[in-house]
Amino acid sequence: MDRAALSAAWDAVFGTPVPKRLSSPFLRRFLAFEIQARECCGLPKGFVAKLQKAVGDGRGTSSPALKPGGRLIREWNGVTHVVDVIDGGFVWNGQRYASLSPIARAITGARWSGPRFFGLKKVP
Repeated sequence: MDRAALSAAWDAVFGTPVPKRLSSPFLRRFLAFEIQARECCGLPKGFVAKLQKAVGDGRGTSSPALKPGGRLIREWNGVTHVVDVIDGGFVWNGQRYASLSPIARAITGARWSGPRFFGLKKVP
């Protein structure tokens, strides 16, 4: 299917326009998953619970230990970095962030998992 056909299929399945910036390969996979789920009487057992766990509490934090007013401290290359947990995200160096990963990236200059960088996830 080309982009126009994918958009028409999306509208037929969901009744809404395609969200901006979704690639055609992603649209194909998303539509295929949704159509299969509808044909097979819903999502696989436990899938919804896994999604809810992945989303966390909806405030941009995935750990129940992170509550507004909390503070994360990490030393990196001799500099101590302090991140405050606020409702809806985090504050570092006076700037608000929705997640920890952009903060970890700004500190290190490399792509890090924010929760892993701040010690909230164990290394597999």
